[in-house]
Amino acid sequence: MSQGDTLRAYITTTGIIFALLVVAHVWRMFVESWRLAREPEYIVITLLSAALSVWAFSLLRRRQN
Repeated sequence: MSQGDTLRAYITTTGIIFALLVVAHVWRMFVESWRLAREPEYIVITLLSAALSVWAFSLLRRRQN
């Protein structure tokens, strides 16, 4: 496995983990209550995770071109 393949696997794994965290947060808001949407820490973690996931997948797309 080359260094490029290793980096691609790392970025893919990281993007998927952050995306799953966002999905879990949104699901938790629906299941528990919308009061979680009023907690600043919860919103910051969800938005930061979404941004890192988008960034990881944009890096993957850039590397494929």
